[in-house]
Amino acid sequence: RKPVVLKGMELGTCTTKWTVDYLSQAEGSKEVKIHVSAVPQMDFLSKNFVYRTLPFDVFVRRAAEVKHKEYFLSEDEKYYLRSVGEDARKDIADIRKQFPILAEDVQIPEYFEKEQFFSSVFRISSAGLQLWTHYDVMDNFLIQVTGKKRVVLYSPRDAPYLYLSGTKSEVLDVDNPDFEKYPLFVKAKRYQCFLEAGDVLFIPALWFHNVISEEFGVALNVFWYDKSDTYGNKDPTAASRAIQILDRALKTLEELPEEYRDFYARRMVLRIQEKAYRNDNG
Repeated sequence: RKPVVLKGMELGTCTTKWTVDYLSQAEGSKEVKIHVSAVPQMDFLSKNFVYRTLPFDVFVRRAAEVKHKEYFLSEDEKYYLRSVGEDARKDIADIRKQFPILAEDVQIPEYFEKEQFFSSVFRISSAGLQLWTHYDVMDNFLIQVTGKKRVVLYSPRDAPYLYLSGTKSEVLDVDNPDFEKYPLFVKAKRYQCFLEAGDVLFIPALWFHNVISEEFGVALNVFWYDKSDTYGNKDPTAASRAIQILDRALKTLEELPEEYRDFYARRMVLRIQEKAYRNDNG
């Protein structure tokens, strides 16, 4: 249940074929919805980016540029494609459906049963683009087809130090964090790896990750699930229900005077630690 970088995997012809020219020609002018950001550090919480639509071939060529003659926000804006299903609210991302020609070039490592497959998310990033720190509720492979990435990871056990808002951390700059604003972040143990073209990073469910594209690059995320728990890539139903119950309990504590509220809140924390925390040191 720990991240690992797999090297020398057989990934198909994508690692040699997927040049800018080939990508542009293979999928042509089909329209894609992309993120466009005037700054390299994208923030999903404050939404410091805009969504725009471009023909795929135009998008690929722009994403590969450092300076743009044509642009939406600025000449050095960054581009990011995260493929989605036909209906983003209902359909999963599947490279075989959204980019069928490119899908023929990919051989996904078979580390899970075929019926456990959930989605395959096609990603293209401008050089320098940094995605926010977040976790996923499914195991997944980050397959780096072309280009280089740096990935910073944090264990699920360090969630108390990451200042979470839903599945995302408020700490955007993991290299130079604001310790006055986020003093507990210093306790989070940082793991880091560098992905070269052809590398595959296994990211276990609930591990936090922050990704920087050091070069223009193409990647594929493959997610899979436990067949006994097909909830999709959302928090498990039992976890969501428990959080709702906790919110109601905290609301009830507000009826108490401050001193009592503090005391009984601490008792609740101890109860949670006693009943729900794992006892091992893993």
